[in-house]
Amino acid sequence: MATVKDFSFEEKLVSVLALQKIDSKIDEIKTLKGELPMEVKDLEDEIAGLQTRLSNIDAEIANIDAFIEAKSNAKKDAQALIKKYEKQQDNVKNNREFEAINKEMEMQELEVKLNEKHIKDATFEQKDRTNARLKTEEKIKDVEEALDIKRKELEKISVETEKEEAVLAEKSAAAKEKVEPRLLSAYERIRNSYRNGLAVVPIIRDSCGGCFNVIPPQRQSEIRQHKKIIVCEHCGRILVDPDLNEKVTIS
Repeated sequence: MATVKDFSFEEKLVSVLALQKIDSKIDEIKTLKGELPMEVKDLEDEIAGLQTRLSNIDAEIANIDAFIEAKSNAKKDAQALIKKYEKQQDNVKNNREFEAINKEMEMQELEVKLNEKHIKDATFEQKDRTNARLKTEEKIKDVEEALDIKRKELEKISVETEKEEAVLAEKSAAAKEKVEPRLLSAYERIRNSYRNGLAVVPIIRDSCGGCFNVIPPQRQSEIRQHKKIIVCEHCGRILVDPDLNEKVTIS
């Protein structure tokens, strides 16, 4: 029956420290890319929003055009009725008919004025929406230019680092297999707790390399002995001594 090797605490520390150094290299590449991926996504979303705004403005302009056309036709109809009533006035037989026709003409004249007002107001709104469309188009052009620059920057960095990142990802996966499951779980939990991704840190000038709180001499002595996994009592990161940190390298 096969036996499972019982790793020493030093071997456990070496394996998790090696994993940390590989993951830190990956983090460095992501830092090199910086906020570019997010900036590219934000610019893409902004363009999509502006395109939607443009479509909405076009729909509004189309509605205004239809409204102006309807009011123009209504104005023409009213003007045609006025001409009709003017001809009828020549053939009236009494004052009553004359007054009735006059009232109809007055109503149609009011209709003409009302439609003219509607057309004037709608034309003003049409110009306003047209200006808004032009400004939106200009904004889209500006954002597209900015997006093109950001995409080229990201593409250049990605090309330069893609191969290295792929190699490091494979190394990280291989390194994880060498870390004890419980320790790996603790490592990932701690790593995810901090923006800089540091779960394993060396002692630097008698202080924790993560939170920089002072490590007491007795505690440092215990860390150098590699007889147990020791974490910083302030930040919870796994601590290693400077010598071990120098010893563990990644190729």
